[in-house]
Amino acid sequence: MALEQKLSLKLSQKLVMTPSLQQAIKLLQMTRMELQNLLTQEIVENPLLEEVEEGVEEERPSEQEASAEEGAEDELDHEESMNDIDLEAYFNDYWESGTEPRGVEPREAPPIENSLTREPDLYDHLLWQLHMSDTPSRQVEIAELIIGNLNPDGFLVATVDEIRAMIEDPADAPATCDEIEAALRQVRSFDPPGVGWTDLRSSLLAQLERQGKDPASLAWRVIDECWDLFLKRQFAAIAKHLDVPLAELEPVVETIRNLETRPGRGFSSDRPSYIEPDVAVIRVGNDYVIQLNDDGMPRLRISRAYRRMLQKLRRDGRQSEARQFLKDKMRSAMWLIKSLDQRQRTIYKVANSIVRQQRAFLDHGIDRLRPMVLRDVADDIGMHESTVSRVVSNKYMHTPRGVFPMKFFFHSGIDRDYGEDISSLTVKRKIQQLIEAEDSHKPLSDSSLMKRLNREGINIARRTVAKYRDELGIPSSTQRKQIF
Repeated sequence: MALEQKLSLKLSQKLVMTPSLQQAIKLLQMTRMELQNLLTQEIVENPLLEEVEEGVEEERPSEQEASAEEGAEDELDHEESMNDIDLEAYFNDYWESGTEPRGVEPREAPPIENSLTREPDLYDHLLWQLHMSDTPSRQVEIAELIIGNLNPDGFLVATVDEIRAMIEDPADAPATCDEIEAALRQVRSFDPPGVGWTDLRSSLLAQLERQGKDPASLAWRVIDECWDLFLKRQFAAIAKHLDVPLAELEPVVETIRNLETRPGRGFSSDRPSYIEPDVAVIRVGNDYVIQLNDDGMPRLRISRAYRRMLQKLRRDGRQSEARQFLKDKMRSAMWLIKSLDQRQRTIYKVANSIVRQQRAFLDHGIDRLRPMVLRDVADDIGMHESTVSRVVSNKYMHTPRGVFPMKFFFHSGIDRDYGEDISSLTVKRKIQQLIEAEDSHKPLSDSSLMKRLNREGINIARRTVAKYRDELGIPSSTQRKQIF
């Protein structure tokens, strides 16, 4: 069979991700902080981008300059008369404007050693205590290794054998178990109490010992002898095992509850994260007005000086590297400005659709929050669901009811025997209210919660109630039950 070559035509459709489309999608899903960092970087890298100073109105370009901007995407192939630009004088003015004015005394900055980059964490606190103690260098080395193997909660995550294998000292004999145990005892004697143990039970016993409790005390015996029963809250069985009245256990249980289950909690390095809303919903009369938050965002424009420079190079007709460089930067700057404008328009459309569909929530509160999915907003504004998903990602809305993530308004619905479907958030709130009003000695089980919701016309299963309760961080009825 002979092989032959043929030419054929094929008609097909495919989606091409142009650079401008990729940039628009990237900007759409950015947070405010990420967008500010990107714009700052673009201003530094692209000389054709200028930031309009706050409080200064942007000068309107002339008809010729406006025409030049409109034709920039067509590779600036326009011919316009203009005066010659004294480039040398322009750059001299540019560099002189960036120098520090004379006659101003420089302010003396505080010493660098007086500035803390972060607060001491658990490891810094333990190492400080170790280095302040009179300890042999061999034991200091082992103790530092032990401290390095503590998790942020203060529990040891390595065994004695693993610690001994980590010690690198080829000149001397390997560390013995006695040396490691001595270093462990020293670390466990540090503040905070209970640090350096491998399990919660031992940590609680160490905290009781630091409080002056001995193994004969009732609190010690509850943890030491009845740990499994204590975790299951079987206080009657504990009283029977220890041969003490049930009422006598009440202060003991309260003492144990006041112990720290995470010794390193007080040295957590977590910092509060401050939220800056992207959209503000303001009530004006009976209507809601949407305002986009542009505070801190640089207002960009294309430099008129570089635009004139590009026109001069175009008039001269020379295909120089400088001209090509300016053309590329001009095109990039215009893409960025248009993408930013498109981003703001899309966010406004999505926010406006959310406000219209969640008007009852804004008027009456979370009990009137209606179920809504991304498709509802996408169909309303004529966009794809993926676009709406990018818009609501990591963005917040300030409303008269508080500050909420834009994803907060999208939840599935649950059927009702009468009226419209109810939002899952509203059902969670009802579950929380029922648990808050229950008798602590006879807490409501998941089945009881399901029956009460069913009486209100909410068709929900017991497993769904258990799922919502877990998402709310509420323990089961057995764990909520108060014995005393």
